[in-house]
Amino acid sequence: MKKIFLFLFATAILASCNSIKVATDYDTKVDFNQYKTFAFYKTGIDKAEISDLDKKRILRAIESELLAQGLTKSNNPDMLVSIFTKSRQKVNVQQQNNFGYGYGFGWGWNPWMMGGMNNVNVSQYTEGTLFIDFIDKEKKELVWQGIGTGALKIQNREKKEARIKEFVKEIISRFPPGANK
Repeated sequence: MKKIFLFLFATAILASCNSIKVATDYDTKVDFNQYKTFAFYKTGIDKAEISDLDKKRILRAIESELLAQGLTKSNNPDMLVSIFTKSRQKVNVQQQNNFGYGYGFGWGWNPWMMGGMNNVNVSQYTEGTLFIDFIDKEKKELVWQGIGTGALKIQNREKKEARIKEFVKEIISRFPPGANK
């Protein structure tokens, strides 16, 4: 029974680390059906404080998701796409109490030695936030913003790329607002 509980507890912790929290905000007066084409807003993207390799990974993932939604990349776009990133170190502290009976001092059973042990697990990880902004090119106004926050995994290049794709897919899946998917 105890092993099953520990397994379920560990699974819940791992799942919570893998989840991405997404929030969106947008201009309610905008008709998002008008946007058929997009391009990347280099000026905004250059300000993102991440490596050029990660910028390329993010932009490829965004392009892939927008193309899958039927938008077209263009030199004369309706919409500009920009990104911004933040990261911070987080500490996760988990306490587990194990209560039980045990033997006391000397020989034999000692009912007064009922007590417990506390196990404290401390882990540190990086939490990243990715902002994806859609800007109306003609009006030069932000019309939609998606924000994804979750644990970053930098174990190797393949896992990093997969995590970036997961972030972008979760965020872009909320565009356009009100669409039933």
